[in-house]
Amino acid sequence: MLRLIYMGTPQFAVPPLEALIRGARPGVVLAEGYEIVTVITRPDKPVGRGHHLAFSPVKQVALAHGLSVWQPGSLKRPETIEALAAYRADLYIVTAFGQILPQAVLDQPRYGTLNIHASLLPKYRGVSPISEAILQGESETGVTIMLLDAGIDTGPILHQRRLPIDPDDTTETLSVKLAELGATALLETLPRWIAGEITPQPQDESQASYTRMLRKEDGQINWQRPAAWLARMVRAYTPWPASYTFWQGKLLKILQATALTVDGSLPSGLPPGTVHRYTLADEELLAIACGEGWLLVSRLQLEGRKAVSAAEFLRGYPQIVGSVLGSSS
Repeated sequence: MLRLIYMGTPQFAVPPLEALIRGARPGVVLAEGYEIVTVITRPDKPVGRGHHLAFSPVKQVALAHGLSVWQPGSLKRPETIEALAAYRADLYIVTAFGQILPQAVLDQPRYGTLNIHASLLPKYRGVSPISEAILQGESETGVTIMLLDAGIDTGPILHQRRLPIDPDDTTETLSVKLAELGATALLETLPRWIAGEITPQPQDESQASYTRMLRKEDGQINWQRPAAWLARMVRAYTPWPASYTFWQGKLLKILQATALTVDGSLPSGLPPGTVHRYTLADEELLAIACGEGWLLVSRLQLEGRKAVSAAEFLRGYPQIVGSVLGSSS
């Protein structure tokens, strides 16, 4: 029976783990079945005001199914590499684990280390492929099952599955879809890989692009940009780092918005960031002037307040109309 180790941490890594758990019995995925000998996840983190230790989503699922959980921290330490080898696993599977595995670890399992990546590699390597695909206006994305090497998402491709990006998809909604697609793609790949039916395909380095770790300051809106870009930014940065601006010295999150390129009823020549009242299909919105076009905001949240519709916000803060957003002072 195949001995398998699963490595993952956030919610994105949960559906593939659950799919592996469901398929472990002989004949479901592999004729001989497989055993998940342990699940490796990042160490517990203190959260909230009380700094209580929180289990990762992967750890919660593993424990709920009675699986062994190991949280060794860095897998680069010699004693950890030795302890990992002692499991005598035939295959490692990695999904959003959060650290780069050293070559000494990759060399251990006889069937290598498979990774589920949330883009159509070689596009959007790195840590934020889902938000970047939305930000760049892609019409589709997908998942890649690849064989890990020592680079950052540079290993050869075993299988890919495509998925259209809906016009209202956010990073949050698209992550859910891609996690489920990743689980499907993994179970499609596993029996064929073990049977030797897949020839790994090298990535085309000339088509490669990279993403980086998002920072809080990336969410600050530059109203000089086109409205179409900012509308994608709002979706790409939901739920984090969120898209925000400033009004009267307070942080103002823009939670839902669409772009309006041309409308003769709106004034022209206003400074970017200027707020106008706008009605569309009986819905009151905030129309905010951009470098090109207008951003129509339907939902927003002022610092220290709850999220509300634009109509509710206008009732509470009518003085926002005519103001120019963007300064934190």
